[in-house]
Amino acid sequence: MGFFFATQMNYWIIKSEPSTYSWDELAKEKKTAWTGIRNFQARNYLKEMQKGEVCLFYHSGNEKQIIGKSYVDSNFYQDPTSNDTNWVAVDIKTGEKFEKSITLEQIKNQPELKNIGLLRQPRLSVIKLAKEEFDIIIKMTLKK
Repeated sequence: MGFFFATQMNYWIIKSEPSTYSWDELAKEKKTAWTGIRNFQARNYLKEMQKGEVCLFYHSGNEKQIIGKSYVDSNFYQDPTSNDTNWVAVDIKTGEKFEKSITLEQIKNQPELKNIGLLRQPRLSVIKLAKEEFDIIIKMTLKK
């Protein structure tokens, strides 16, 4: 009988200014390299990402809302936009656009999300979520 080691699935928020790269562009392209991350904490999160994990796609800037769900489609690799080996990228593929996006204001008004990384470290472009936080946000997208 063999051994089976279950791996912990992580959940993420990836942020992009819609004028730089939007959900609609990802939906059209189906897959993209998530490059250009130049913050060490966000870089460390990229290194933790595993193929198949779920990302919530957040439009930053004027919109400040979670638009949809996407998926990590590769483990990390050297960021092709940098010669510095400190920086890495992952591939992200399209998931589902939410019928109802979730605004930053709605997240702030949800007591169970008061410690979410999106509020604690708002400048990070890659944020790790607890499963409970992810589940709450998904439930919020289903409410009419």
